[in-house]
Amino acid sequence: MTSLADIRVIDVATLFAGPSAAMMLGDFGADVIKIEHPRRGDPSRGHGAAKDGVGLWWKSLSRNKRAAAVDLSAREGQEILRRLARGADVLVENFRPGTLERWGLGPEHLMELNPRLIVARMTGFGQAGPMAGRPGFGTLAEAMSGFAAMTGEPDGPPTLPPLALADGIAGLAMSYAVMVALHARERTGRGQVVDMAIIEPILGLLGPQMTAYQALGAVPRRTGNRSSSNAPRNTYRTRDGRWLAVSTSAQTIAERVVTLVGRPDLVAQPWFATGAGRVEHVEELDEAVGSWIAERDADEVVARFEEAQAAIAPIYDVRDIAEDPQYAALNTFIELPDEELGSVTVQNVLFRLSETPGEVRWTGRRLGQDTDEVLGELGYALEEIAKLRENGVVA
Repeated sequence: MTSLADIRVIDVATLFAGPSAAMMLGDFGADVIKIEHPRRGDPSRGHGAAKDGVGLWWKSLSRNKRAAAVDLSAREGQEILRRLARGADVLVENFRPGTLERWGLGPEHLMELNPRLIVARMTGFGQAGPMAGRPGFGTLAEAMSGFAAMTGEPDGPPTLPPLALADGIAGLAMSYAVMVALHARERTGRGQVVDMAIIEPILGLLGPQMTAYQALGAVPRRTGNRSSSNAPRNTYRTRDGRWLAVSTSAQTIAERVVTLVGRPDLVAQPWFATGAGRVEHVEELDEAVGSWIAERDADEVVARFEEAQAAIAPIYDVRDIAEDPQYAALNTFIELPDEELGSVTVQNVLFRLSETPGEVRWTGRRLGQDTDEVLGELGYALEEIAKLRENGVVA
């Protein structure tokens, strides 16, 4: 038994933030119906690496989803969405504010058909405010949140992440918001609207920057791989050319690290007792740790750190991840059969539940692969579906 087997989710969002939220619900059993434009499909089909012309990101992002292709700008397509909404628990959408309303599909209309429906709205800037109507993507959130301003080397430019970071964070936050709304519905019997702006969830992961700014006027600055809260914390190169990351967030770990590298005298310094104090002496600490590591091969360094119960990890690329025994023990990646590619390796569900575990049941499907099945469940006859397909409303 899976946790969300009685929940139906309609995913009419595109690209990453909204669809990733729907994916996470599907991982734990929700019946997710992915709606795409019958001719264009979801743009994420064309993002990232592809094999034999088939997008690989799509295979993971749209796993566990049934794929139906419906033109929601067409009157007949709008009626299909109304029928879907009547039997759904959640609708995830990321159209610009006003688009669904213009089609007669706004939350007030859909919730009139189904008062228990949760309408999860994911936009770049939210449903209100001077920027609400602008196109918004995760990159803009990474820029506006302060992330880019505090990321990179001190003498370098602001740095954007090479991945859909803000979208992924917003997807996680939206899946949480949907679960909160579903729980509230158990008490009230009513659905509600979730209004999420991609520019907001990432702020919560950047620490109390606004709190510190208002209280102290502090503005975060770029520190490269160093931390503004504790030291030593950096990446260090070993004698055999490998890179290792060291963290000393806990005071006891900091003491173990400097003792290991032959500088127990530093522990006795008054400034060593706090992370802020250690940051003020980061050059001395980095020199002590970095020079010790540079004189040894990576395997020896890791072994010595483990013996000292100090925190260290190698800097991995995907080749290392594929061979790592810890990921293997956690079953972090699984290989699934795929109709188009034979088989595809994807990341497994994000956590393990002892009683109602999630499962990746299938990979992202072909455009419109389940249209007939989905419309049949709504009561459409085969002749009606054929006519809709002939008119370009569905695929």
